[in-house]
Formats: sequence, C-alpha cells, structure tokens
Amino acid sequence: MSGHDSKYFSTTKKGEIPELKEELNSQYKDKRKDAVKKVIAAMTVGKDVSSLFTDVVNCMQTENLELKKLVYLYLINYAKSQPDLAILAVNTFVKDSQDPNPLIRALAVRTMGCIRVDKITEYLCDPLQKCLKDDDPYVRKTAAVCVAKLFDINAELVEDRGFLEALKDLISDNNPMVVANAVAALAEIQENSTSPVFEINSTTLTKLLTALNECTEWGQVFILDALSKYKATDPREAENIVERVTPRLQHANCAVVLSAVKMILQQMELITSTDVIRNLCKKMAPPLVTLLSAEPEIQYVALRNINLIVQKRPTILAHEIKVFFCKYNDPIYVKMEKLEIMIKLASDRNIDQVLLEFKEYATEVDVDFVRKAVRAIGRCAIKLERAAERCISVLLELIKIKVNYVVQEAIIVIKDIFRRYPNTYESIIATLCESLDTLDEPEAKASMIWIIGEYAERIDNADELLESFLENFPEEPAQVQLQLLTATVKLFLKKPTERPQLMIQVVLQNATVETDNPDLRDRAFIYWRLLSTDPEAAKDVVLAEKPVITDDSNQLEPSLLDELLANISTLSSVYHKPPEAFVTRLKTSVQKTEDDDYVEGSEISVNPNDGATSPQATSSYVPQQAPAAAAPAPVPDLLGDLMGDSAAIVPVDEPVTPSGRPLPVVLPASSGQGLQISAQLTRQDGQVFYSMLLENNSQSVLDGFMIQFNKNSFGLAAVGPLQVPPLQPGSSARTMLPMVLLQNMSTGPTSSLLQVAVKNNQQPVWYFTDKIVLHALFSEDGRMERGTFLETWRSLPDSNEVQKEFTGITITSVESTLDLLAASNMFFIAKRKNGNQDVLYLSAKVPRDVPFLIELTAMVGQPGLKCAVKTPTPEIAPLFFEAVEILFMP
Repeated sequence: MSGHDSKYFSTTKKGEIPELKEELNSQYKDKRKDAVKKVIAAMTVGKDVSSLFTDVVNCMQTENLELKKLVYLYLINYAKSQPDLAILAVNTFVKDSQDPNPLIRALAVRTMGCIRVDKITEYLCDPLQKCLKDDDPYVRKTAAVCVAKLFDINAELVEDRGFLEALKDLISDNNPMVVANAVAALAEIQENSTSPVFEINSTTLTKLLTALNECTEWGQVFILDALSKYKATDPREAENIVERVTPRLQHANCAVVLSAVKMILQQMELITSTDVIRNLCKKMAPPLVTLLSAEPEIQYVALRNINLIVQKRPTILAHEIKVFFCKYNDPIYVKMEKLEIMIKLASDRNIDQVLLEFKEYATEVDVDFVRKAVRAIGRCAIKLERAAERCISVLLELIKIKVNYVVQEAIIVIKDIFRRYPNTYESIIATLCESLDTLDEPEAKASMIWIIGEYAERIDNADELLESFLENFPEEPAQVQLQLLTATVKLFLKKPTERPQLMIQVVLQNATVETDNPDLRDRAFIYWRLLSTDPEAAKDVVLAEKPVITDDSNQLEPSLLDELLANISTLSSVYHKPPEAFVTRLKTSVQKTEDDDYVEGSEISVNPNDGATSPQATSSYVPQQAPAAAAPAPVPDLLGDLMGDSAAIVPVDEPVTPSGRPLPVVLPASSGQGLQISAQLTRQDGQVFYSMLLENNSQSVLDGFMIQFNKNSFGLAAVGPLQVPPLQPGSSARTMLPMVLLQNMSTGPTSSLLQVAVKNNQQPVWYFTDKIVLHALFSEDGRMERGTFLETWRSLPDSNEVQKEFTGITITSVESTLDLLAASNMFFIAKRKNGNQDVLYLSAKVPRDVPFLIELTAMVGQPGLKCAVKTPTPEIAPLFFEAVEILFMP
C-alpha cells in the first residue's frame, strides 16, 4: 500500500462488512483493488474481517501484482483460522508458481510457506521442488528460505521429499545470493535438528568463500557465521581462510565486521605463526575502533563484544585504550562498559593515563558512574602490583574531597587492596579512620570494621573505634553485624585487656540472644565455644593467614569465554550468557486421532454454549507477531491462540507444590464428566508456574489436553502448551505449566479471579475459576534495606495503609513464621516488642516493582494476628490478605 492509502484506515461506517463484500465482488478491477486495501487496513488495526475470506480469495485471479500481494497478505493472516476455506486458494498458488513472471512465482511459493496449515503444506511440495530448480535466481533464493519454513512445519516431509539435498545443491549455485539463502536455510534447519544436516567440507568451503565477495551484506553475515563453525585441517588452511575473509573487516555494516572478527578469532586458534597472529591483531583493531563512532546503541553492542575479545586477545586493542575514554555526552550504559574494558586493558605502560581518567570520572555528577570509577581504581591496583602505590595515592586524594559516597567506595576498594598486598600499605589507615563518622552504607561500614579488626594491634584506639560501631549493633544490617562480631573477637585475641573483654561479652550476648539471624548466631556460638575452651585454637582459627585475592578483571571461565566468542554478534555476546541460558527451543509433538489430525498448540474455535468443540488442524508454530482478531463469540474465547513453541516446559514428574500441601480442587469430577483438576499458582526458582493435578475418573482414555487463561488483573498467561500424557482410566498426572506476567491484562478494578479453560480430545471445553495467590507473584528482589523501608513507609500517605485482623491464626514461633514468609519472598526487616506482643516488619515486591511494606502484630501462642500493609497500590491489599490466610492455613 502506498503513502496515499491512509484514507482506508479512517472509515467508521456501521455496515462496513456488507459494503466491503459487495465491493470485493464488483465487476470493476479498481473497485475490487480498493476494497482489498480497505480489508487490509481493517485487519491491520485489529478488526475481524475473517468473514470476507471467500470474497478476498476470489480476487486472487488477477494480473495486478499489487492486488495479488495484498490478497496473499490477507491469506497469511487468516488461513490459520479458516484452514478449510484456505484450500480454495491452492489451485491459484500452484498456477502462480508456474507464471511467466518470476516475481509472481517467488511470491506464490513464499506465501505458501508462510501459511502454516497442514492441508496446504501437502500441495506446497511440487511447486517448491520446481522453484528450487527455477531458471531465475530470485525464485531459487526465495524457495531456499521456504524449505526452512517447511522444515519447521513438517521435518519428516522435508527429508522424505529430498529438499535437504536440493538445498545442498544450491550451495554450488552460480548466483551468490542463492548460495547465501541456502546457507541460511541449512543453518536454521541444523539448529532445529538433532542429526548432522549441514557440514562444510573443503569443496563447500571454496564455494562459500567465492560467493562471499559478491553477495549482499546480510548474505555475507550468513556465510561468515557458517564458516565460523568450520575447523581447518591445518594451520596453512586456516591462514588461507583468514586471508580471504580479512577484506570483510572494512565493510560498512557492523554485523559483517563482527561476523568476520568472530570467524577470524576461531581460525586463529589453529594458526601457529606468531607473526601471522600479530598481523591479524593489527588488522582487527581499526574496524573494532570504528564501531565506537556509531550511535550509542551500536557502541554498546560493540563494547560488549570487545569486552569478550580483549579477554581472549588483549593485544588486539592494547594500544587503543584512548578510544575507550568516556565522553561527557556518552549514555551511562556506554560509560560503564568502557570502564570495564579500560580495566582489562590497563597495564604498567598506560596506567598513568588510565588513573588520570578514573580520577576525573570520580568527580562526575552521576553517582553510579562515580562509584564504578572509584572501584575501577582499586581493581587496577589489585591487577598491577607495580602501580598499586599510585592507585592508593589517587584514592587518598579522592577521600580528601570529603564526598560521602566517594569516601565509602574508596574504603571498600582499599580493604581489597589490603587483602591483595598484606602488610604493605597500612600507613594509610589513620587517614581512613578520619572518615568514620561519614559511613552509612553497610558495605563501607563492614569494610572499615574489617580493616580495624585486621590491624587492631597497629591502631592505638582500635577499641574505641569498634565501640562506636557497637552502640547500634542490634539495628545494623547482618553484613555489618557479622564483621563487628569477627573484628571484636580479633581485637580481644590481639589485645586481651579489660575493655575488649567487656566488648566481647556484649557482642556475644547480642549475637546469640537478641538476634534472629541464624548465620550471626551460629558464628557467635562458635567463637564463644572457642574462646571459652581453647583461646590458642581460637587464635589459629580467627587470626589465620588469609588467601591473597587475585585480579578479577577477566572473570569469565575459559570454556564459557570460548563459547561466547563463538557467538559474537548475537544476543549471547551482549548478555554474556550462553544461548541456552535464555533461549529454549521446543518442538511440539503431533498427536493424531482417528477422526482428524490434531497438533498440540493449534488454534481451536470454541462455542461454550453447546459445550462441544471441533478441532481444526493447523501448524504447531505461531508467528511471533500480533495475532489477528479472533472470530466473535457469545462469550470470550479463552482458547484463542495457543503458542506452540515459546518456552521451556517443566517435566510432568516434577513436584507440584514445594510445601507438600494438597492442591485445591478447581474442577470436581462430578462437573467434569469424571475429569478432576486440582490446581494453584506457585513459584519456583524465580518463575511462576501453574501447578496442576489431573485425575481421570472416567471410563475412557483422555488425551490432547490444552489450556488457556482469560484476561486477568496481572496479565497471567501460559508460555507454552499443556504437557500432559494420555490419561488412562483411574490414572492421574502432575504438571507444572510455566506462566508469564503482564501479557494478558484485563481492564477494570484489580481482582484475584483467574478464569481458565481446559480442553481435551474426548470432552467439551471445561471452564472453571481459580484464585490468583499473590505470594506466588512476589519477586526475589523484594528485600529492602532498613533505611529504605522507613523512608518508603514515611513517604506513602496514611490512606495507602490497609489493615485486617485474623482471629483464627495463631503464631507458635517467630522464627518459624519468618521462615514461612521468607519462602514466599516476604523478607524480614526488623522486630520490636509492643508490650507482650511481637511486631514484625517485612518487605515484598510484586510485578512492575510495586513494593509491599508489611507489619504483623501477634502474641506468640495466642490466637489473633493483626496485619497492616502499606503499598502504592492499596487496591491490591485484599489479595495480600487472602495470601496471608492461605499461607497460615493449617
């Protein structure tokens, strides 16, 4: 559609569908063309125009290429929901695949590949075989990609009809773009196949290298990625390959450059000549530097890749450290990444330049960047022994500026420097002690306390300094308490005088009696036992020589680094994670019944009024794009568009609930014709699951289970098909269905209602209602620091606080209660006494980073629990109270 076609999006006529139907059947070509444009416009904005399917298909018989493209676009969108009617278009497709115009031939075979309907797939094979041997290269290259699409729909068909061999033959094609598309298709098929499909040999290698110079930039990327997996037989062959690929480093496209770098790095592993490696390193530096002159987003991707490259081959950019100096207008994410690379490239030769830069960065206005810069100075000191003194001098200069967060970060890194170089730089401790009053962050406090305890014998007033920290011992975070405990024990062992004796008694008393932290309590008991039974053994344990810490700038494991380097220019190299850590490929299995072909993950049309369904065979793959609007139904169609291969599925034999508590029945056998379903939302390892137990009390085998969730307040939706084996009469199956949040949002007030529809091949659709248990949505990052908790509580108005009293709940133990709540990601903040009642403060967080500040008041052993919750969204509070009732249910 051209730029003048916006008028087709603006019509608001009430009788639009009948009018369009009339226009589509008009005898005038121009009128039919305008009508199809209106249909495409309506489809684009989400209107349901599936009822016009037959009328649009009738417009396929045309010589007008633009109209044909529009009709094909409509078919791609609606063929899945109208598979029986889509057969009407097959004859036209077959005819178009033999059209004299190569554009029409290619368009026909491409569209047939995009229509993922099994019935049409059968008719695709013959035209596709002809197009793979077509005289026109445009048709051949389109057909090559279509083979990969067909493999995704039906792998067995591709193998049986010899399409893989035809694809391999195309690698010898005289057109470079056909070669590139054949390589891309084979590579994609190989990713989804367990058997070897595409293996490059010496003959294939020559053909690919020849095509490399002539195809388009994305064709070059495909070929380079394929070549990067090839292992040369000897160093000479590796050198020859690299020589042929090196010109790609000068390409204007960043993806081509990175793919060439990846391929060269892989072959360099086999090259033994140091001169060749040195020359290659010199050649790779300029293109990598050039990437840093692009826009910030590309800079960031380039920096993440460079970060990996310099860990493997630091000599490539050893002389280019200046290009990583931060500019004033760099976005923060670019600055942070540049800092990381500067640390990795820092050496005795350039450390003075680097320290000047870091010192400058430490006076910037962005607090996070300043902290990172100060920490970078410390990491350089740990990495370069000869430069450690200069690094410490810079840190001391920064401390004198008296900026609070700079001082605290400097103390943290100086503690690490002391660990790296024991008994070397202790003369600066006096300067550090001048800044004690400014410390308010747990890590900085803990670091300073460690320094005082470690060098207590050299600090005259070490006991006074530690005593100043001990005044607020019960309120300090666990990290500070642990360091205070250890430092006080060190002080006592080094200076066993009266004052340290009193201090150690107070600390041990607080740490064993007044605390709820098991780590702190256990450590205190160990120290107490050691000190009371064998003080010399205590010295051996507490004052033992510590292992020297090492440089962490190259923190990736060699095997992981090699894997990431093999994935340069992909998301893997940006995330610094192997592909399997964030990509799951799932092949759905085809289940066939006697009456019809049924693919798990297919679309089903549901009519809840008559309780019956008619499954229609479609592809198990759903394109990752906005689905077209479903056909109107009397009630919401809960089984609209089931995704076939979007996420990992937990095996059915995994435990259903961590607590072992039986799942509540949501569909009793009396209502489900013998099928009973028990289910509840749960959370495991940071992922929300729908735990289900399905029991077959009927007399027949039940299989082909599917599930769909209606729109709800938290946008909960399944991220994959329901994996349940066929249920024999009298048997049951457990499963954990992974869920995604914020995908299926409903409007209106917040509700705990979760409407679910379940379908199998033998029974009608069963609708039931479950409850969203809020504690299953609490995230693992909901812990707040005490100061943040108090500040947030004060900042929220009193109207945001909601209270409820539970007369039937009895708390038997504070510790067991905290453990129970912690298991649901409600984190303990503080505890206080209010008469004979215990008051507990906890924090939690739900999706979209909405915090929950919780106050629980109860008398241990007595019925009654008062719960107050403060949150920016108080309308969710009733759901929280429901969660409390479920958690404390006996």
